[in-house]
Amino acid sequence: MSDDSFIREVNEELRQDQFKSLWRRFGPIAIGAAVLLVVATAGYVGYERWTSSRANASGDAFSQALELARQGENDEALAAFKELEEGGYGSYPLLARMRAATVLAADGDTEGAVAAFDAIAADRSVTDVIADIARLRSGLLLVDHGSYTDVSARVETLTADGNALRHTAREALGLSAWKEGRRDDALQLFQQISGDAEAPRNTRQRAEMMIELILGSSPAE
Repeated sequence: MSDDSFIREVNEELRQDQFKSLWRRFGPIAIGAAVLLVVATAGYVGYERWTSSRANASGDAFSQALELARQGENDEALAAFKELEEGGYGSYPLLARMRAATVLAADGDTEGAVAAFDAIAADRSVTDVIADIARLRSGLLLVDHGSYTDVSARVETLTADGNALRHTAREALGLSAWKEGRRDDALQLFQQISGDAEAPRNTRQRAEMMIELILGSSPAE
């Protein structure tokens, strides 16, 4: 046997011994890591399928409840929304609460609708945007069914410059002020809408009509 062949065999033996030593030390760890990776992957895939299944089921239930409401079957729709609120997934419970309040209003239960929107607005778990929308919806209902104080308590904070809902909030508060004979308050609110370049066109047009009506009326004695 040549010296080169002998050296190669010795090196090969050394490499095998090193590999065996490394495997004895780290082999169980490598196997454990591989098993954990497989289990974690399977768990993630299973969770994704589970959440997707729940979301799809809640979406279907919400659509069915909406259809009941469209058909005027309000009692059945409210029951369906209540069930979804209690057992739905993701954002559907909140959507169900909002829609149920709308159904109550359409069914003539203004008091119940206002209470439902107020409860959503006071819920610390909902986002500020949703809470503000709930306040506005409650305030709009109270324009015809409450006092200026009632409306103001819901929408006053929404009338501030920069608030995305300020145009509708000012309109609701202006109408409520006009209804109670608060001429100057109503005029100021409608002028704010009319002078706001970011206000929707139809909202500005309504505000301008109200300004003409107020200016054409006699101040209260």
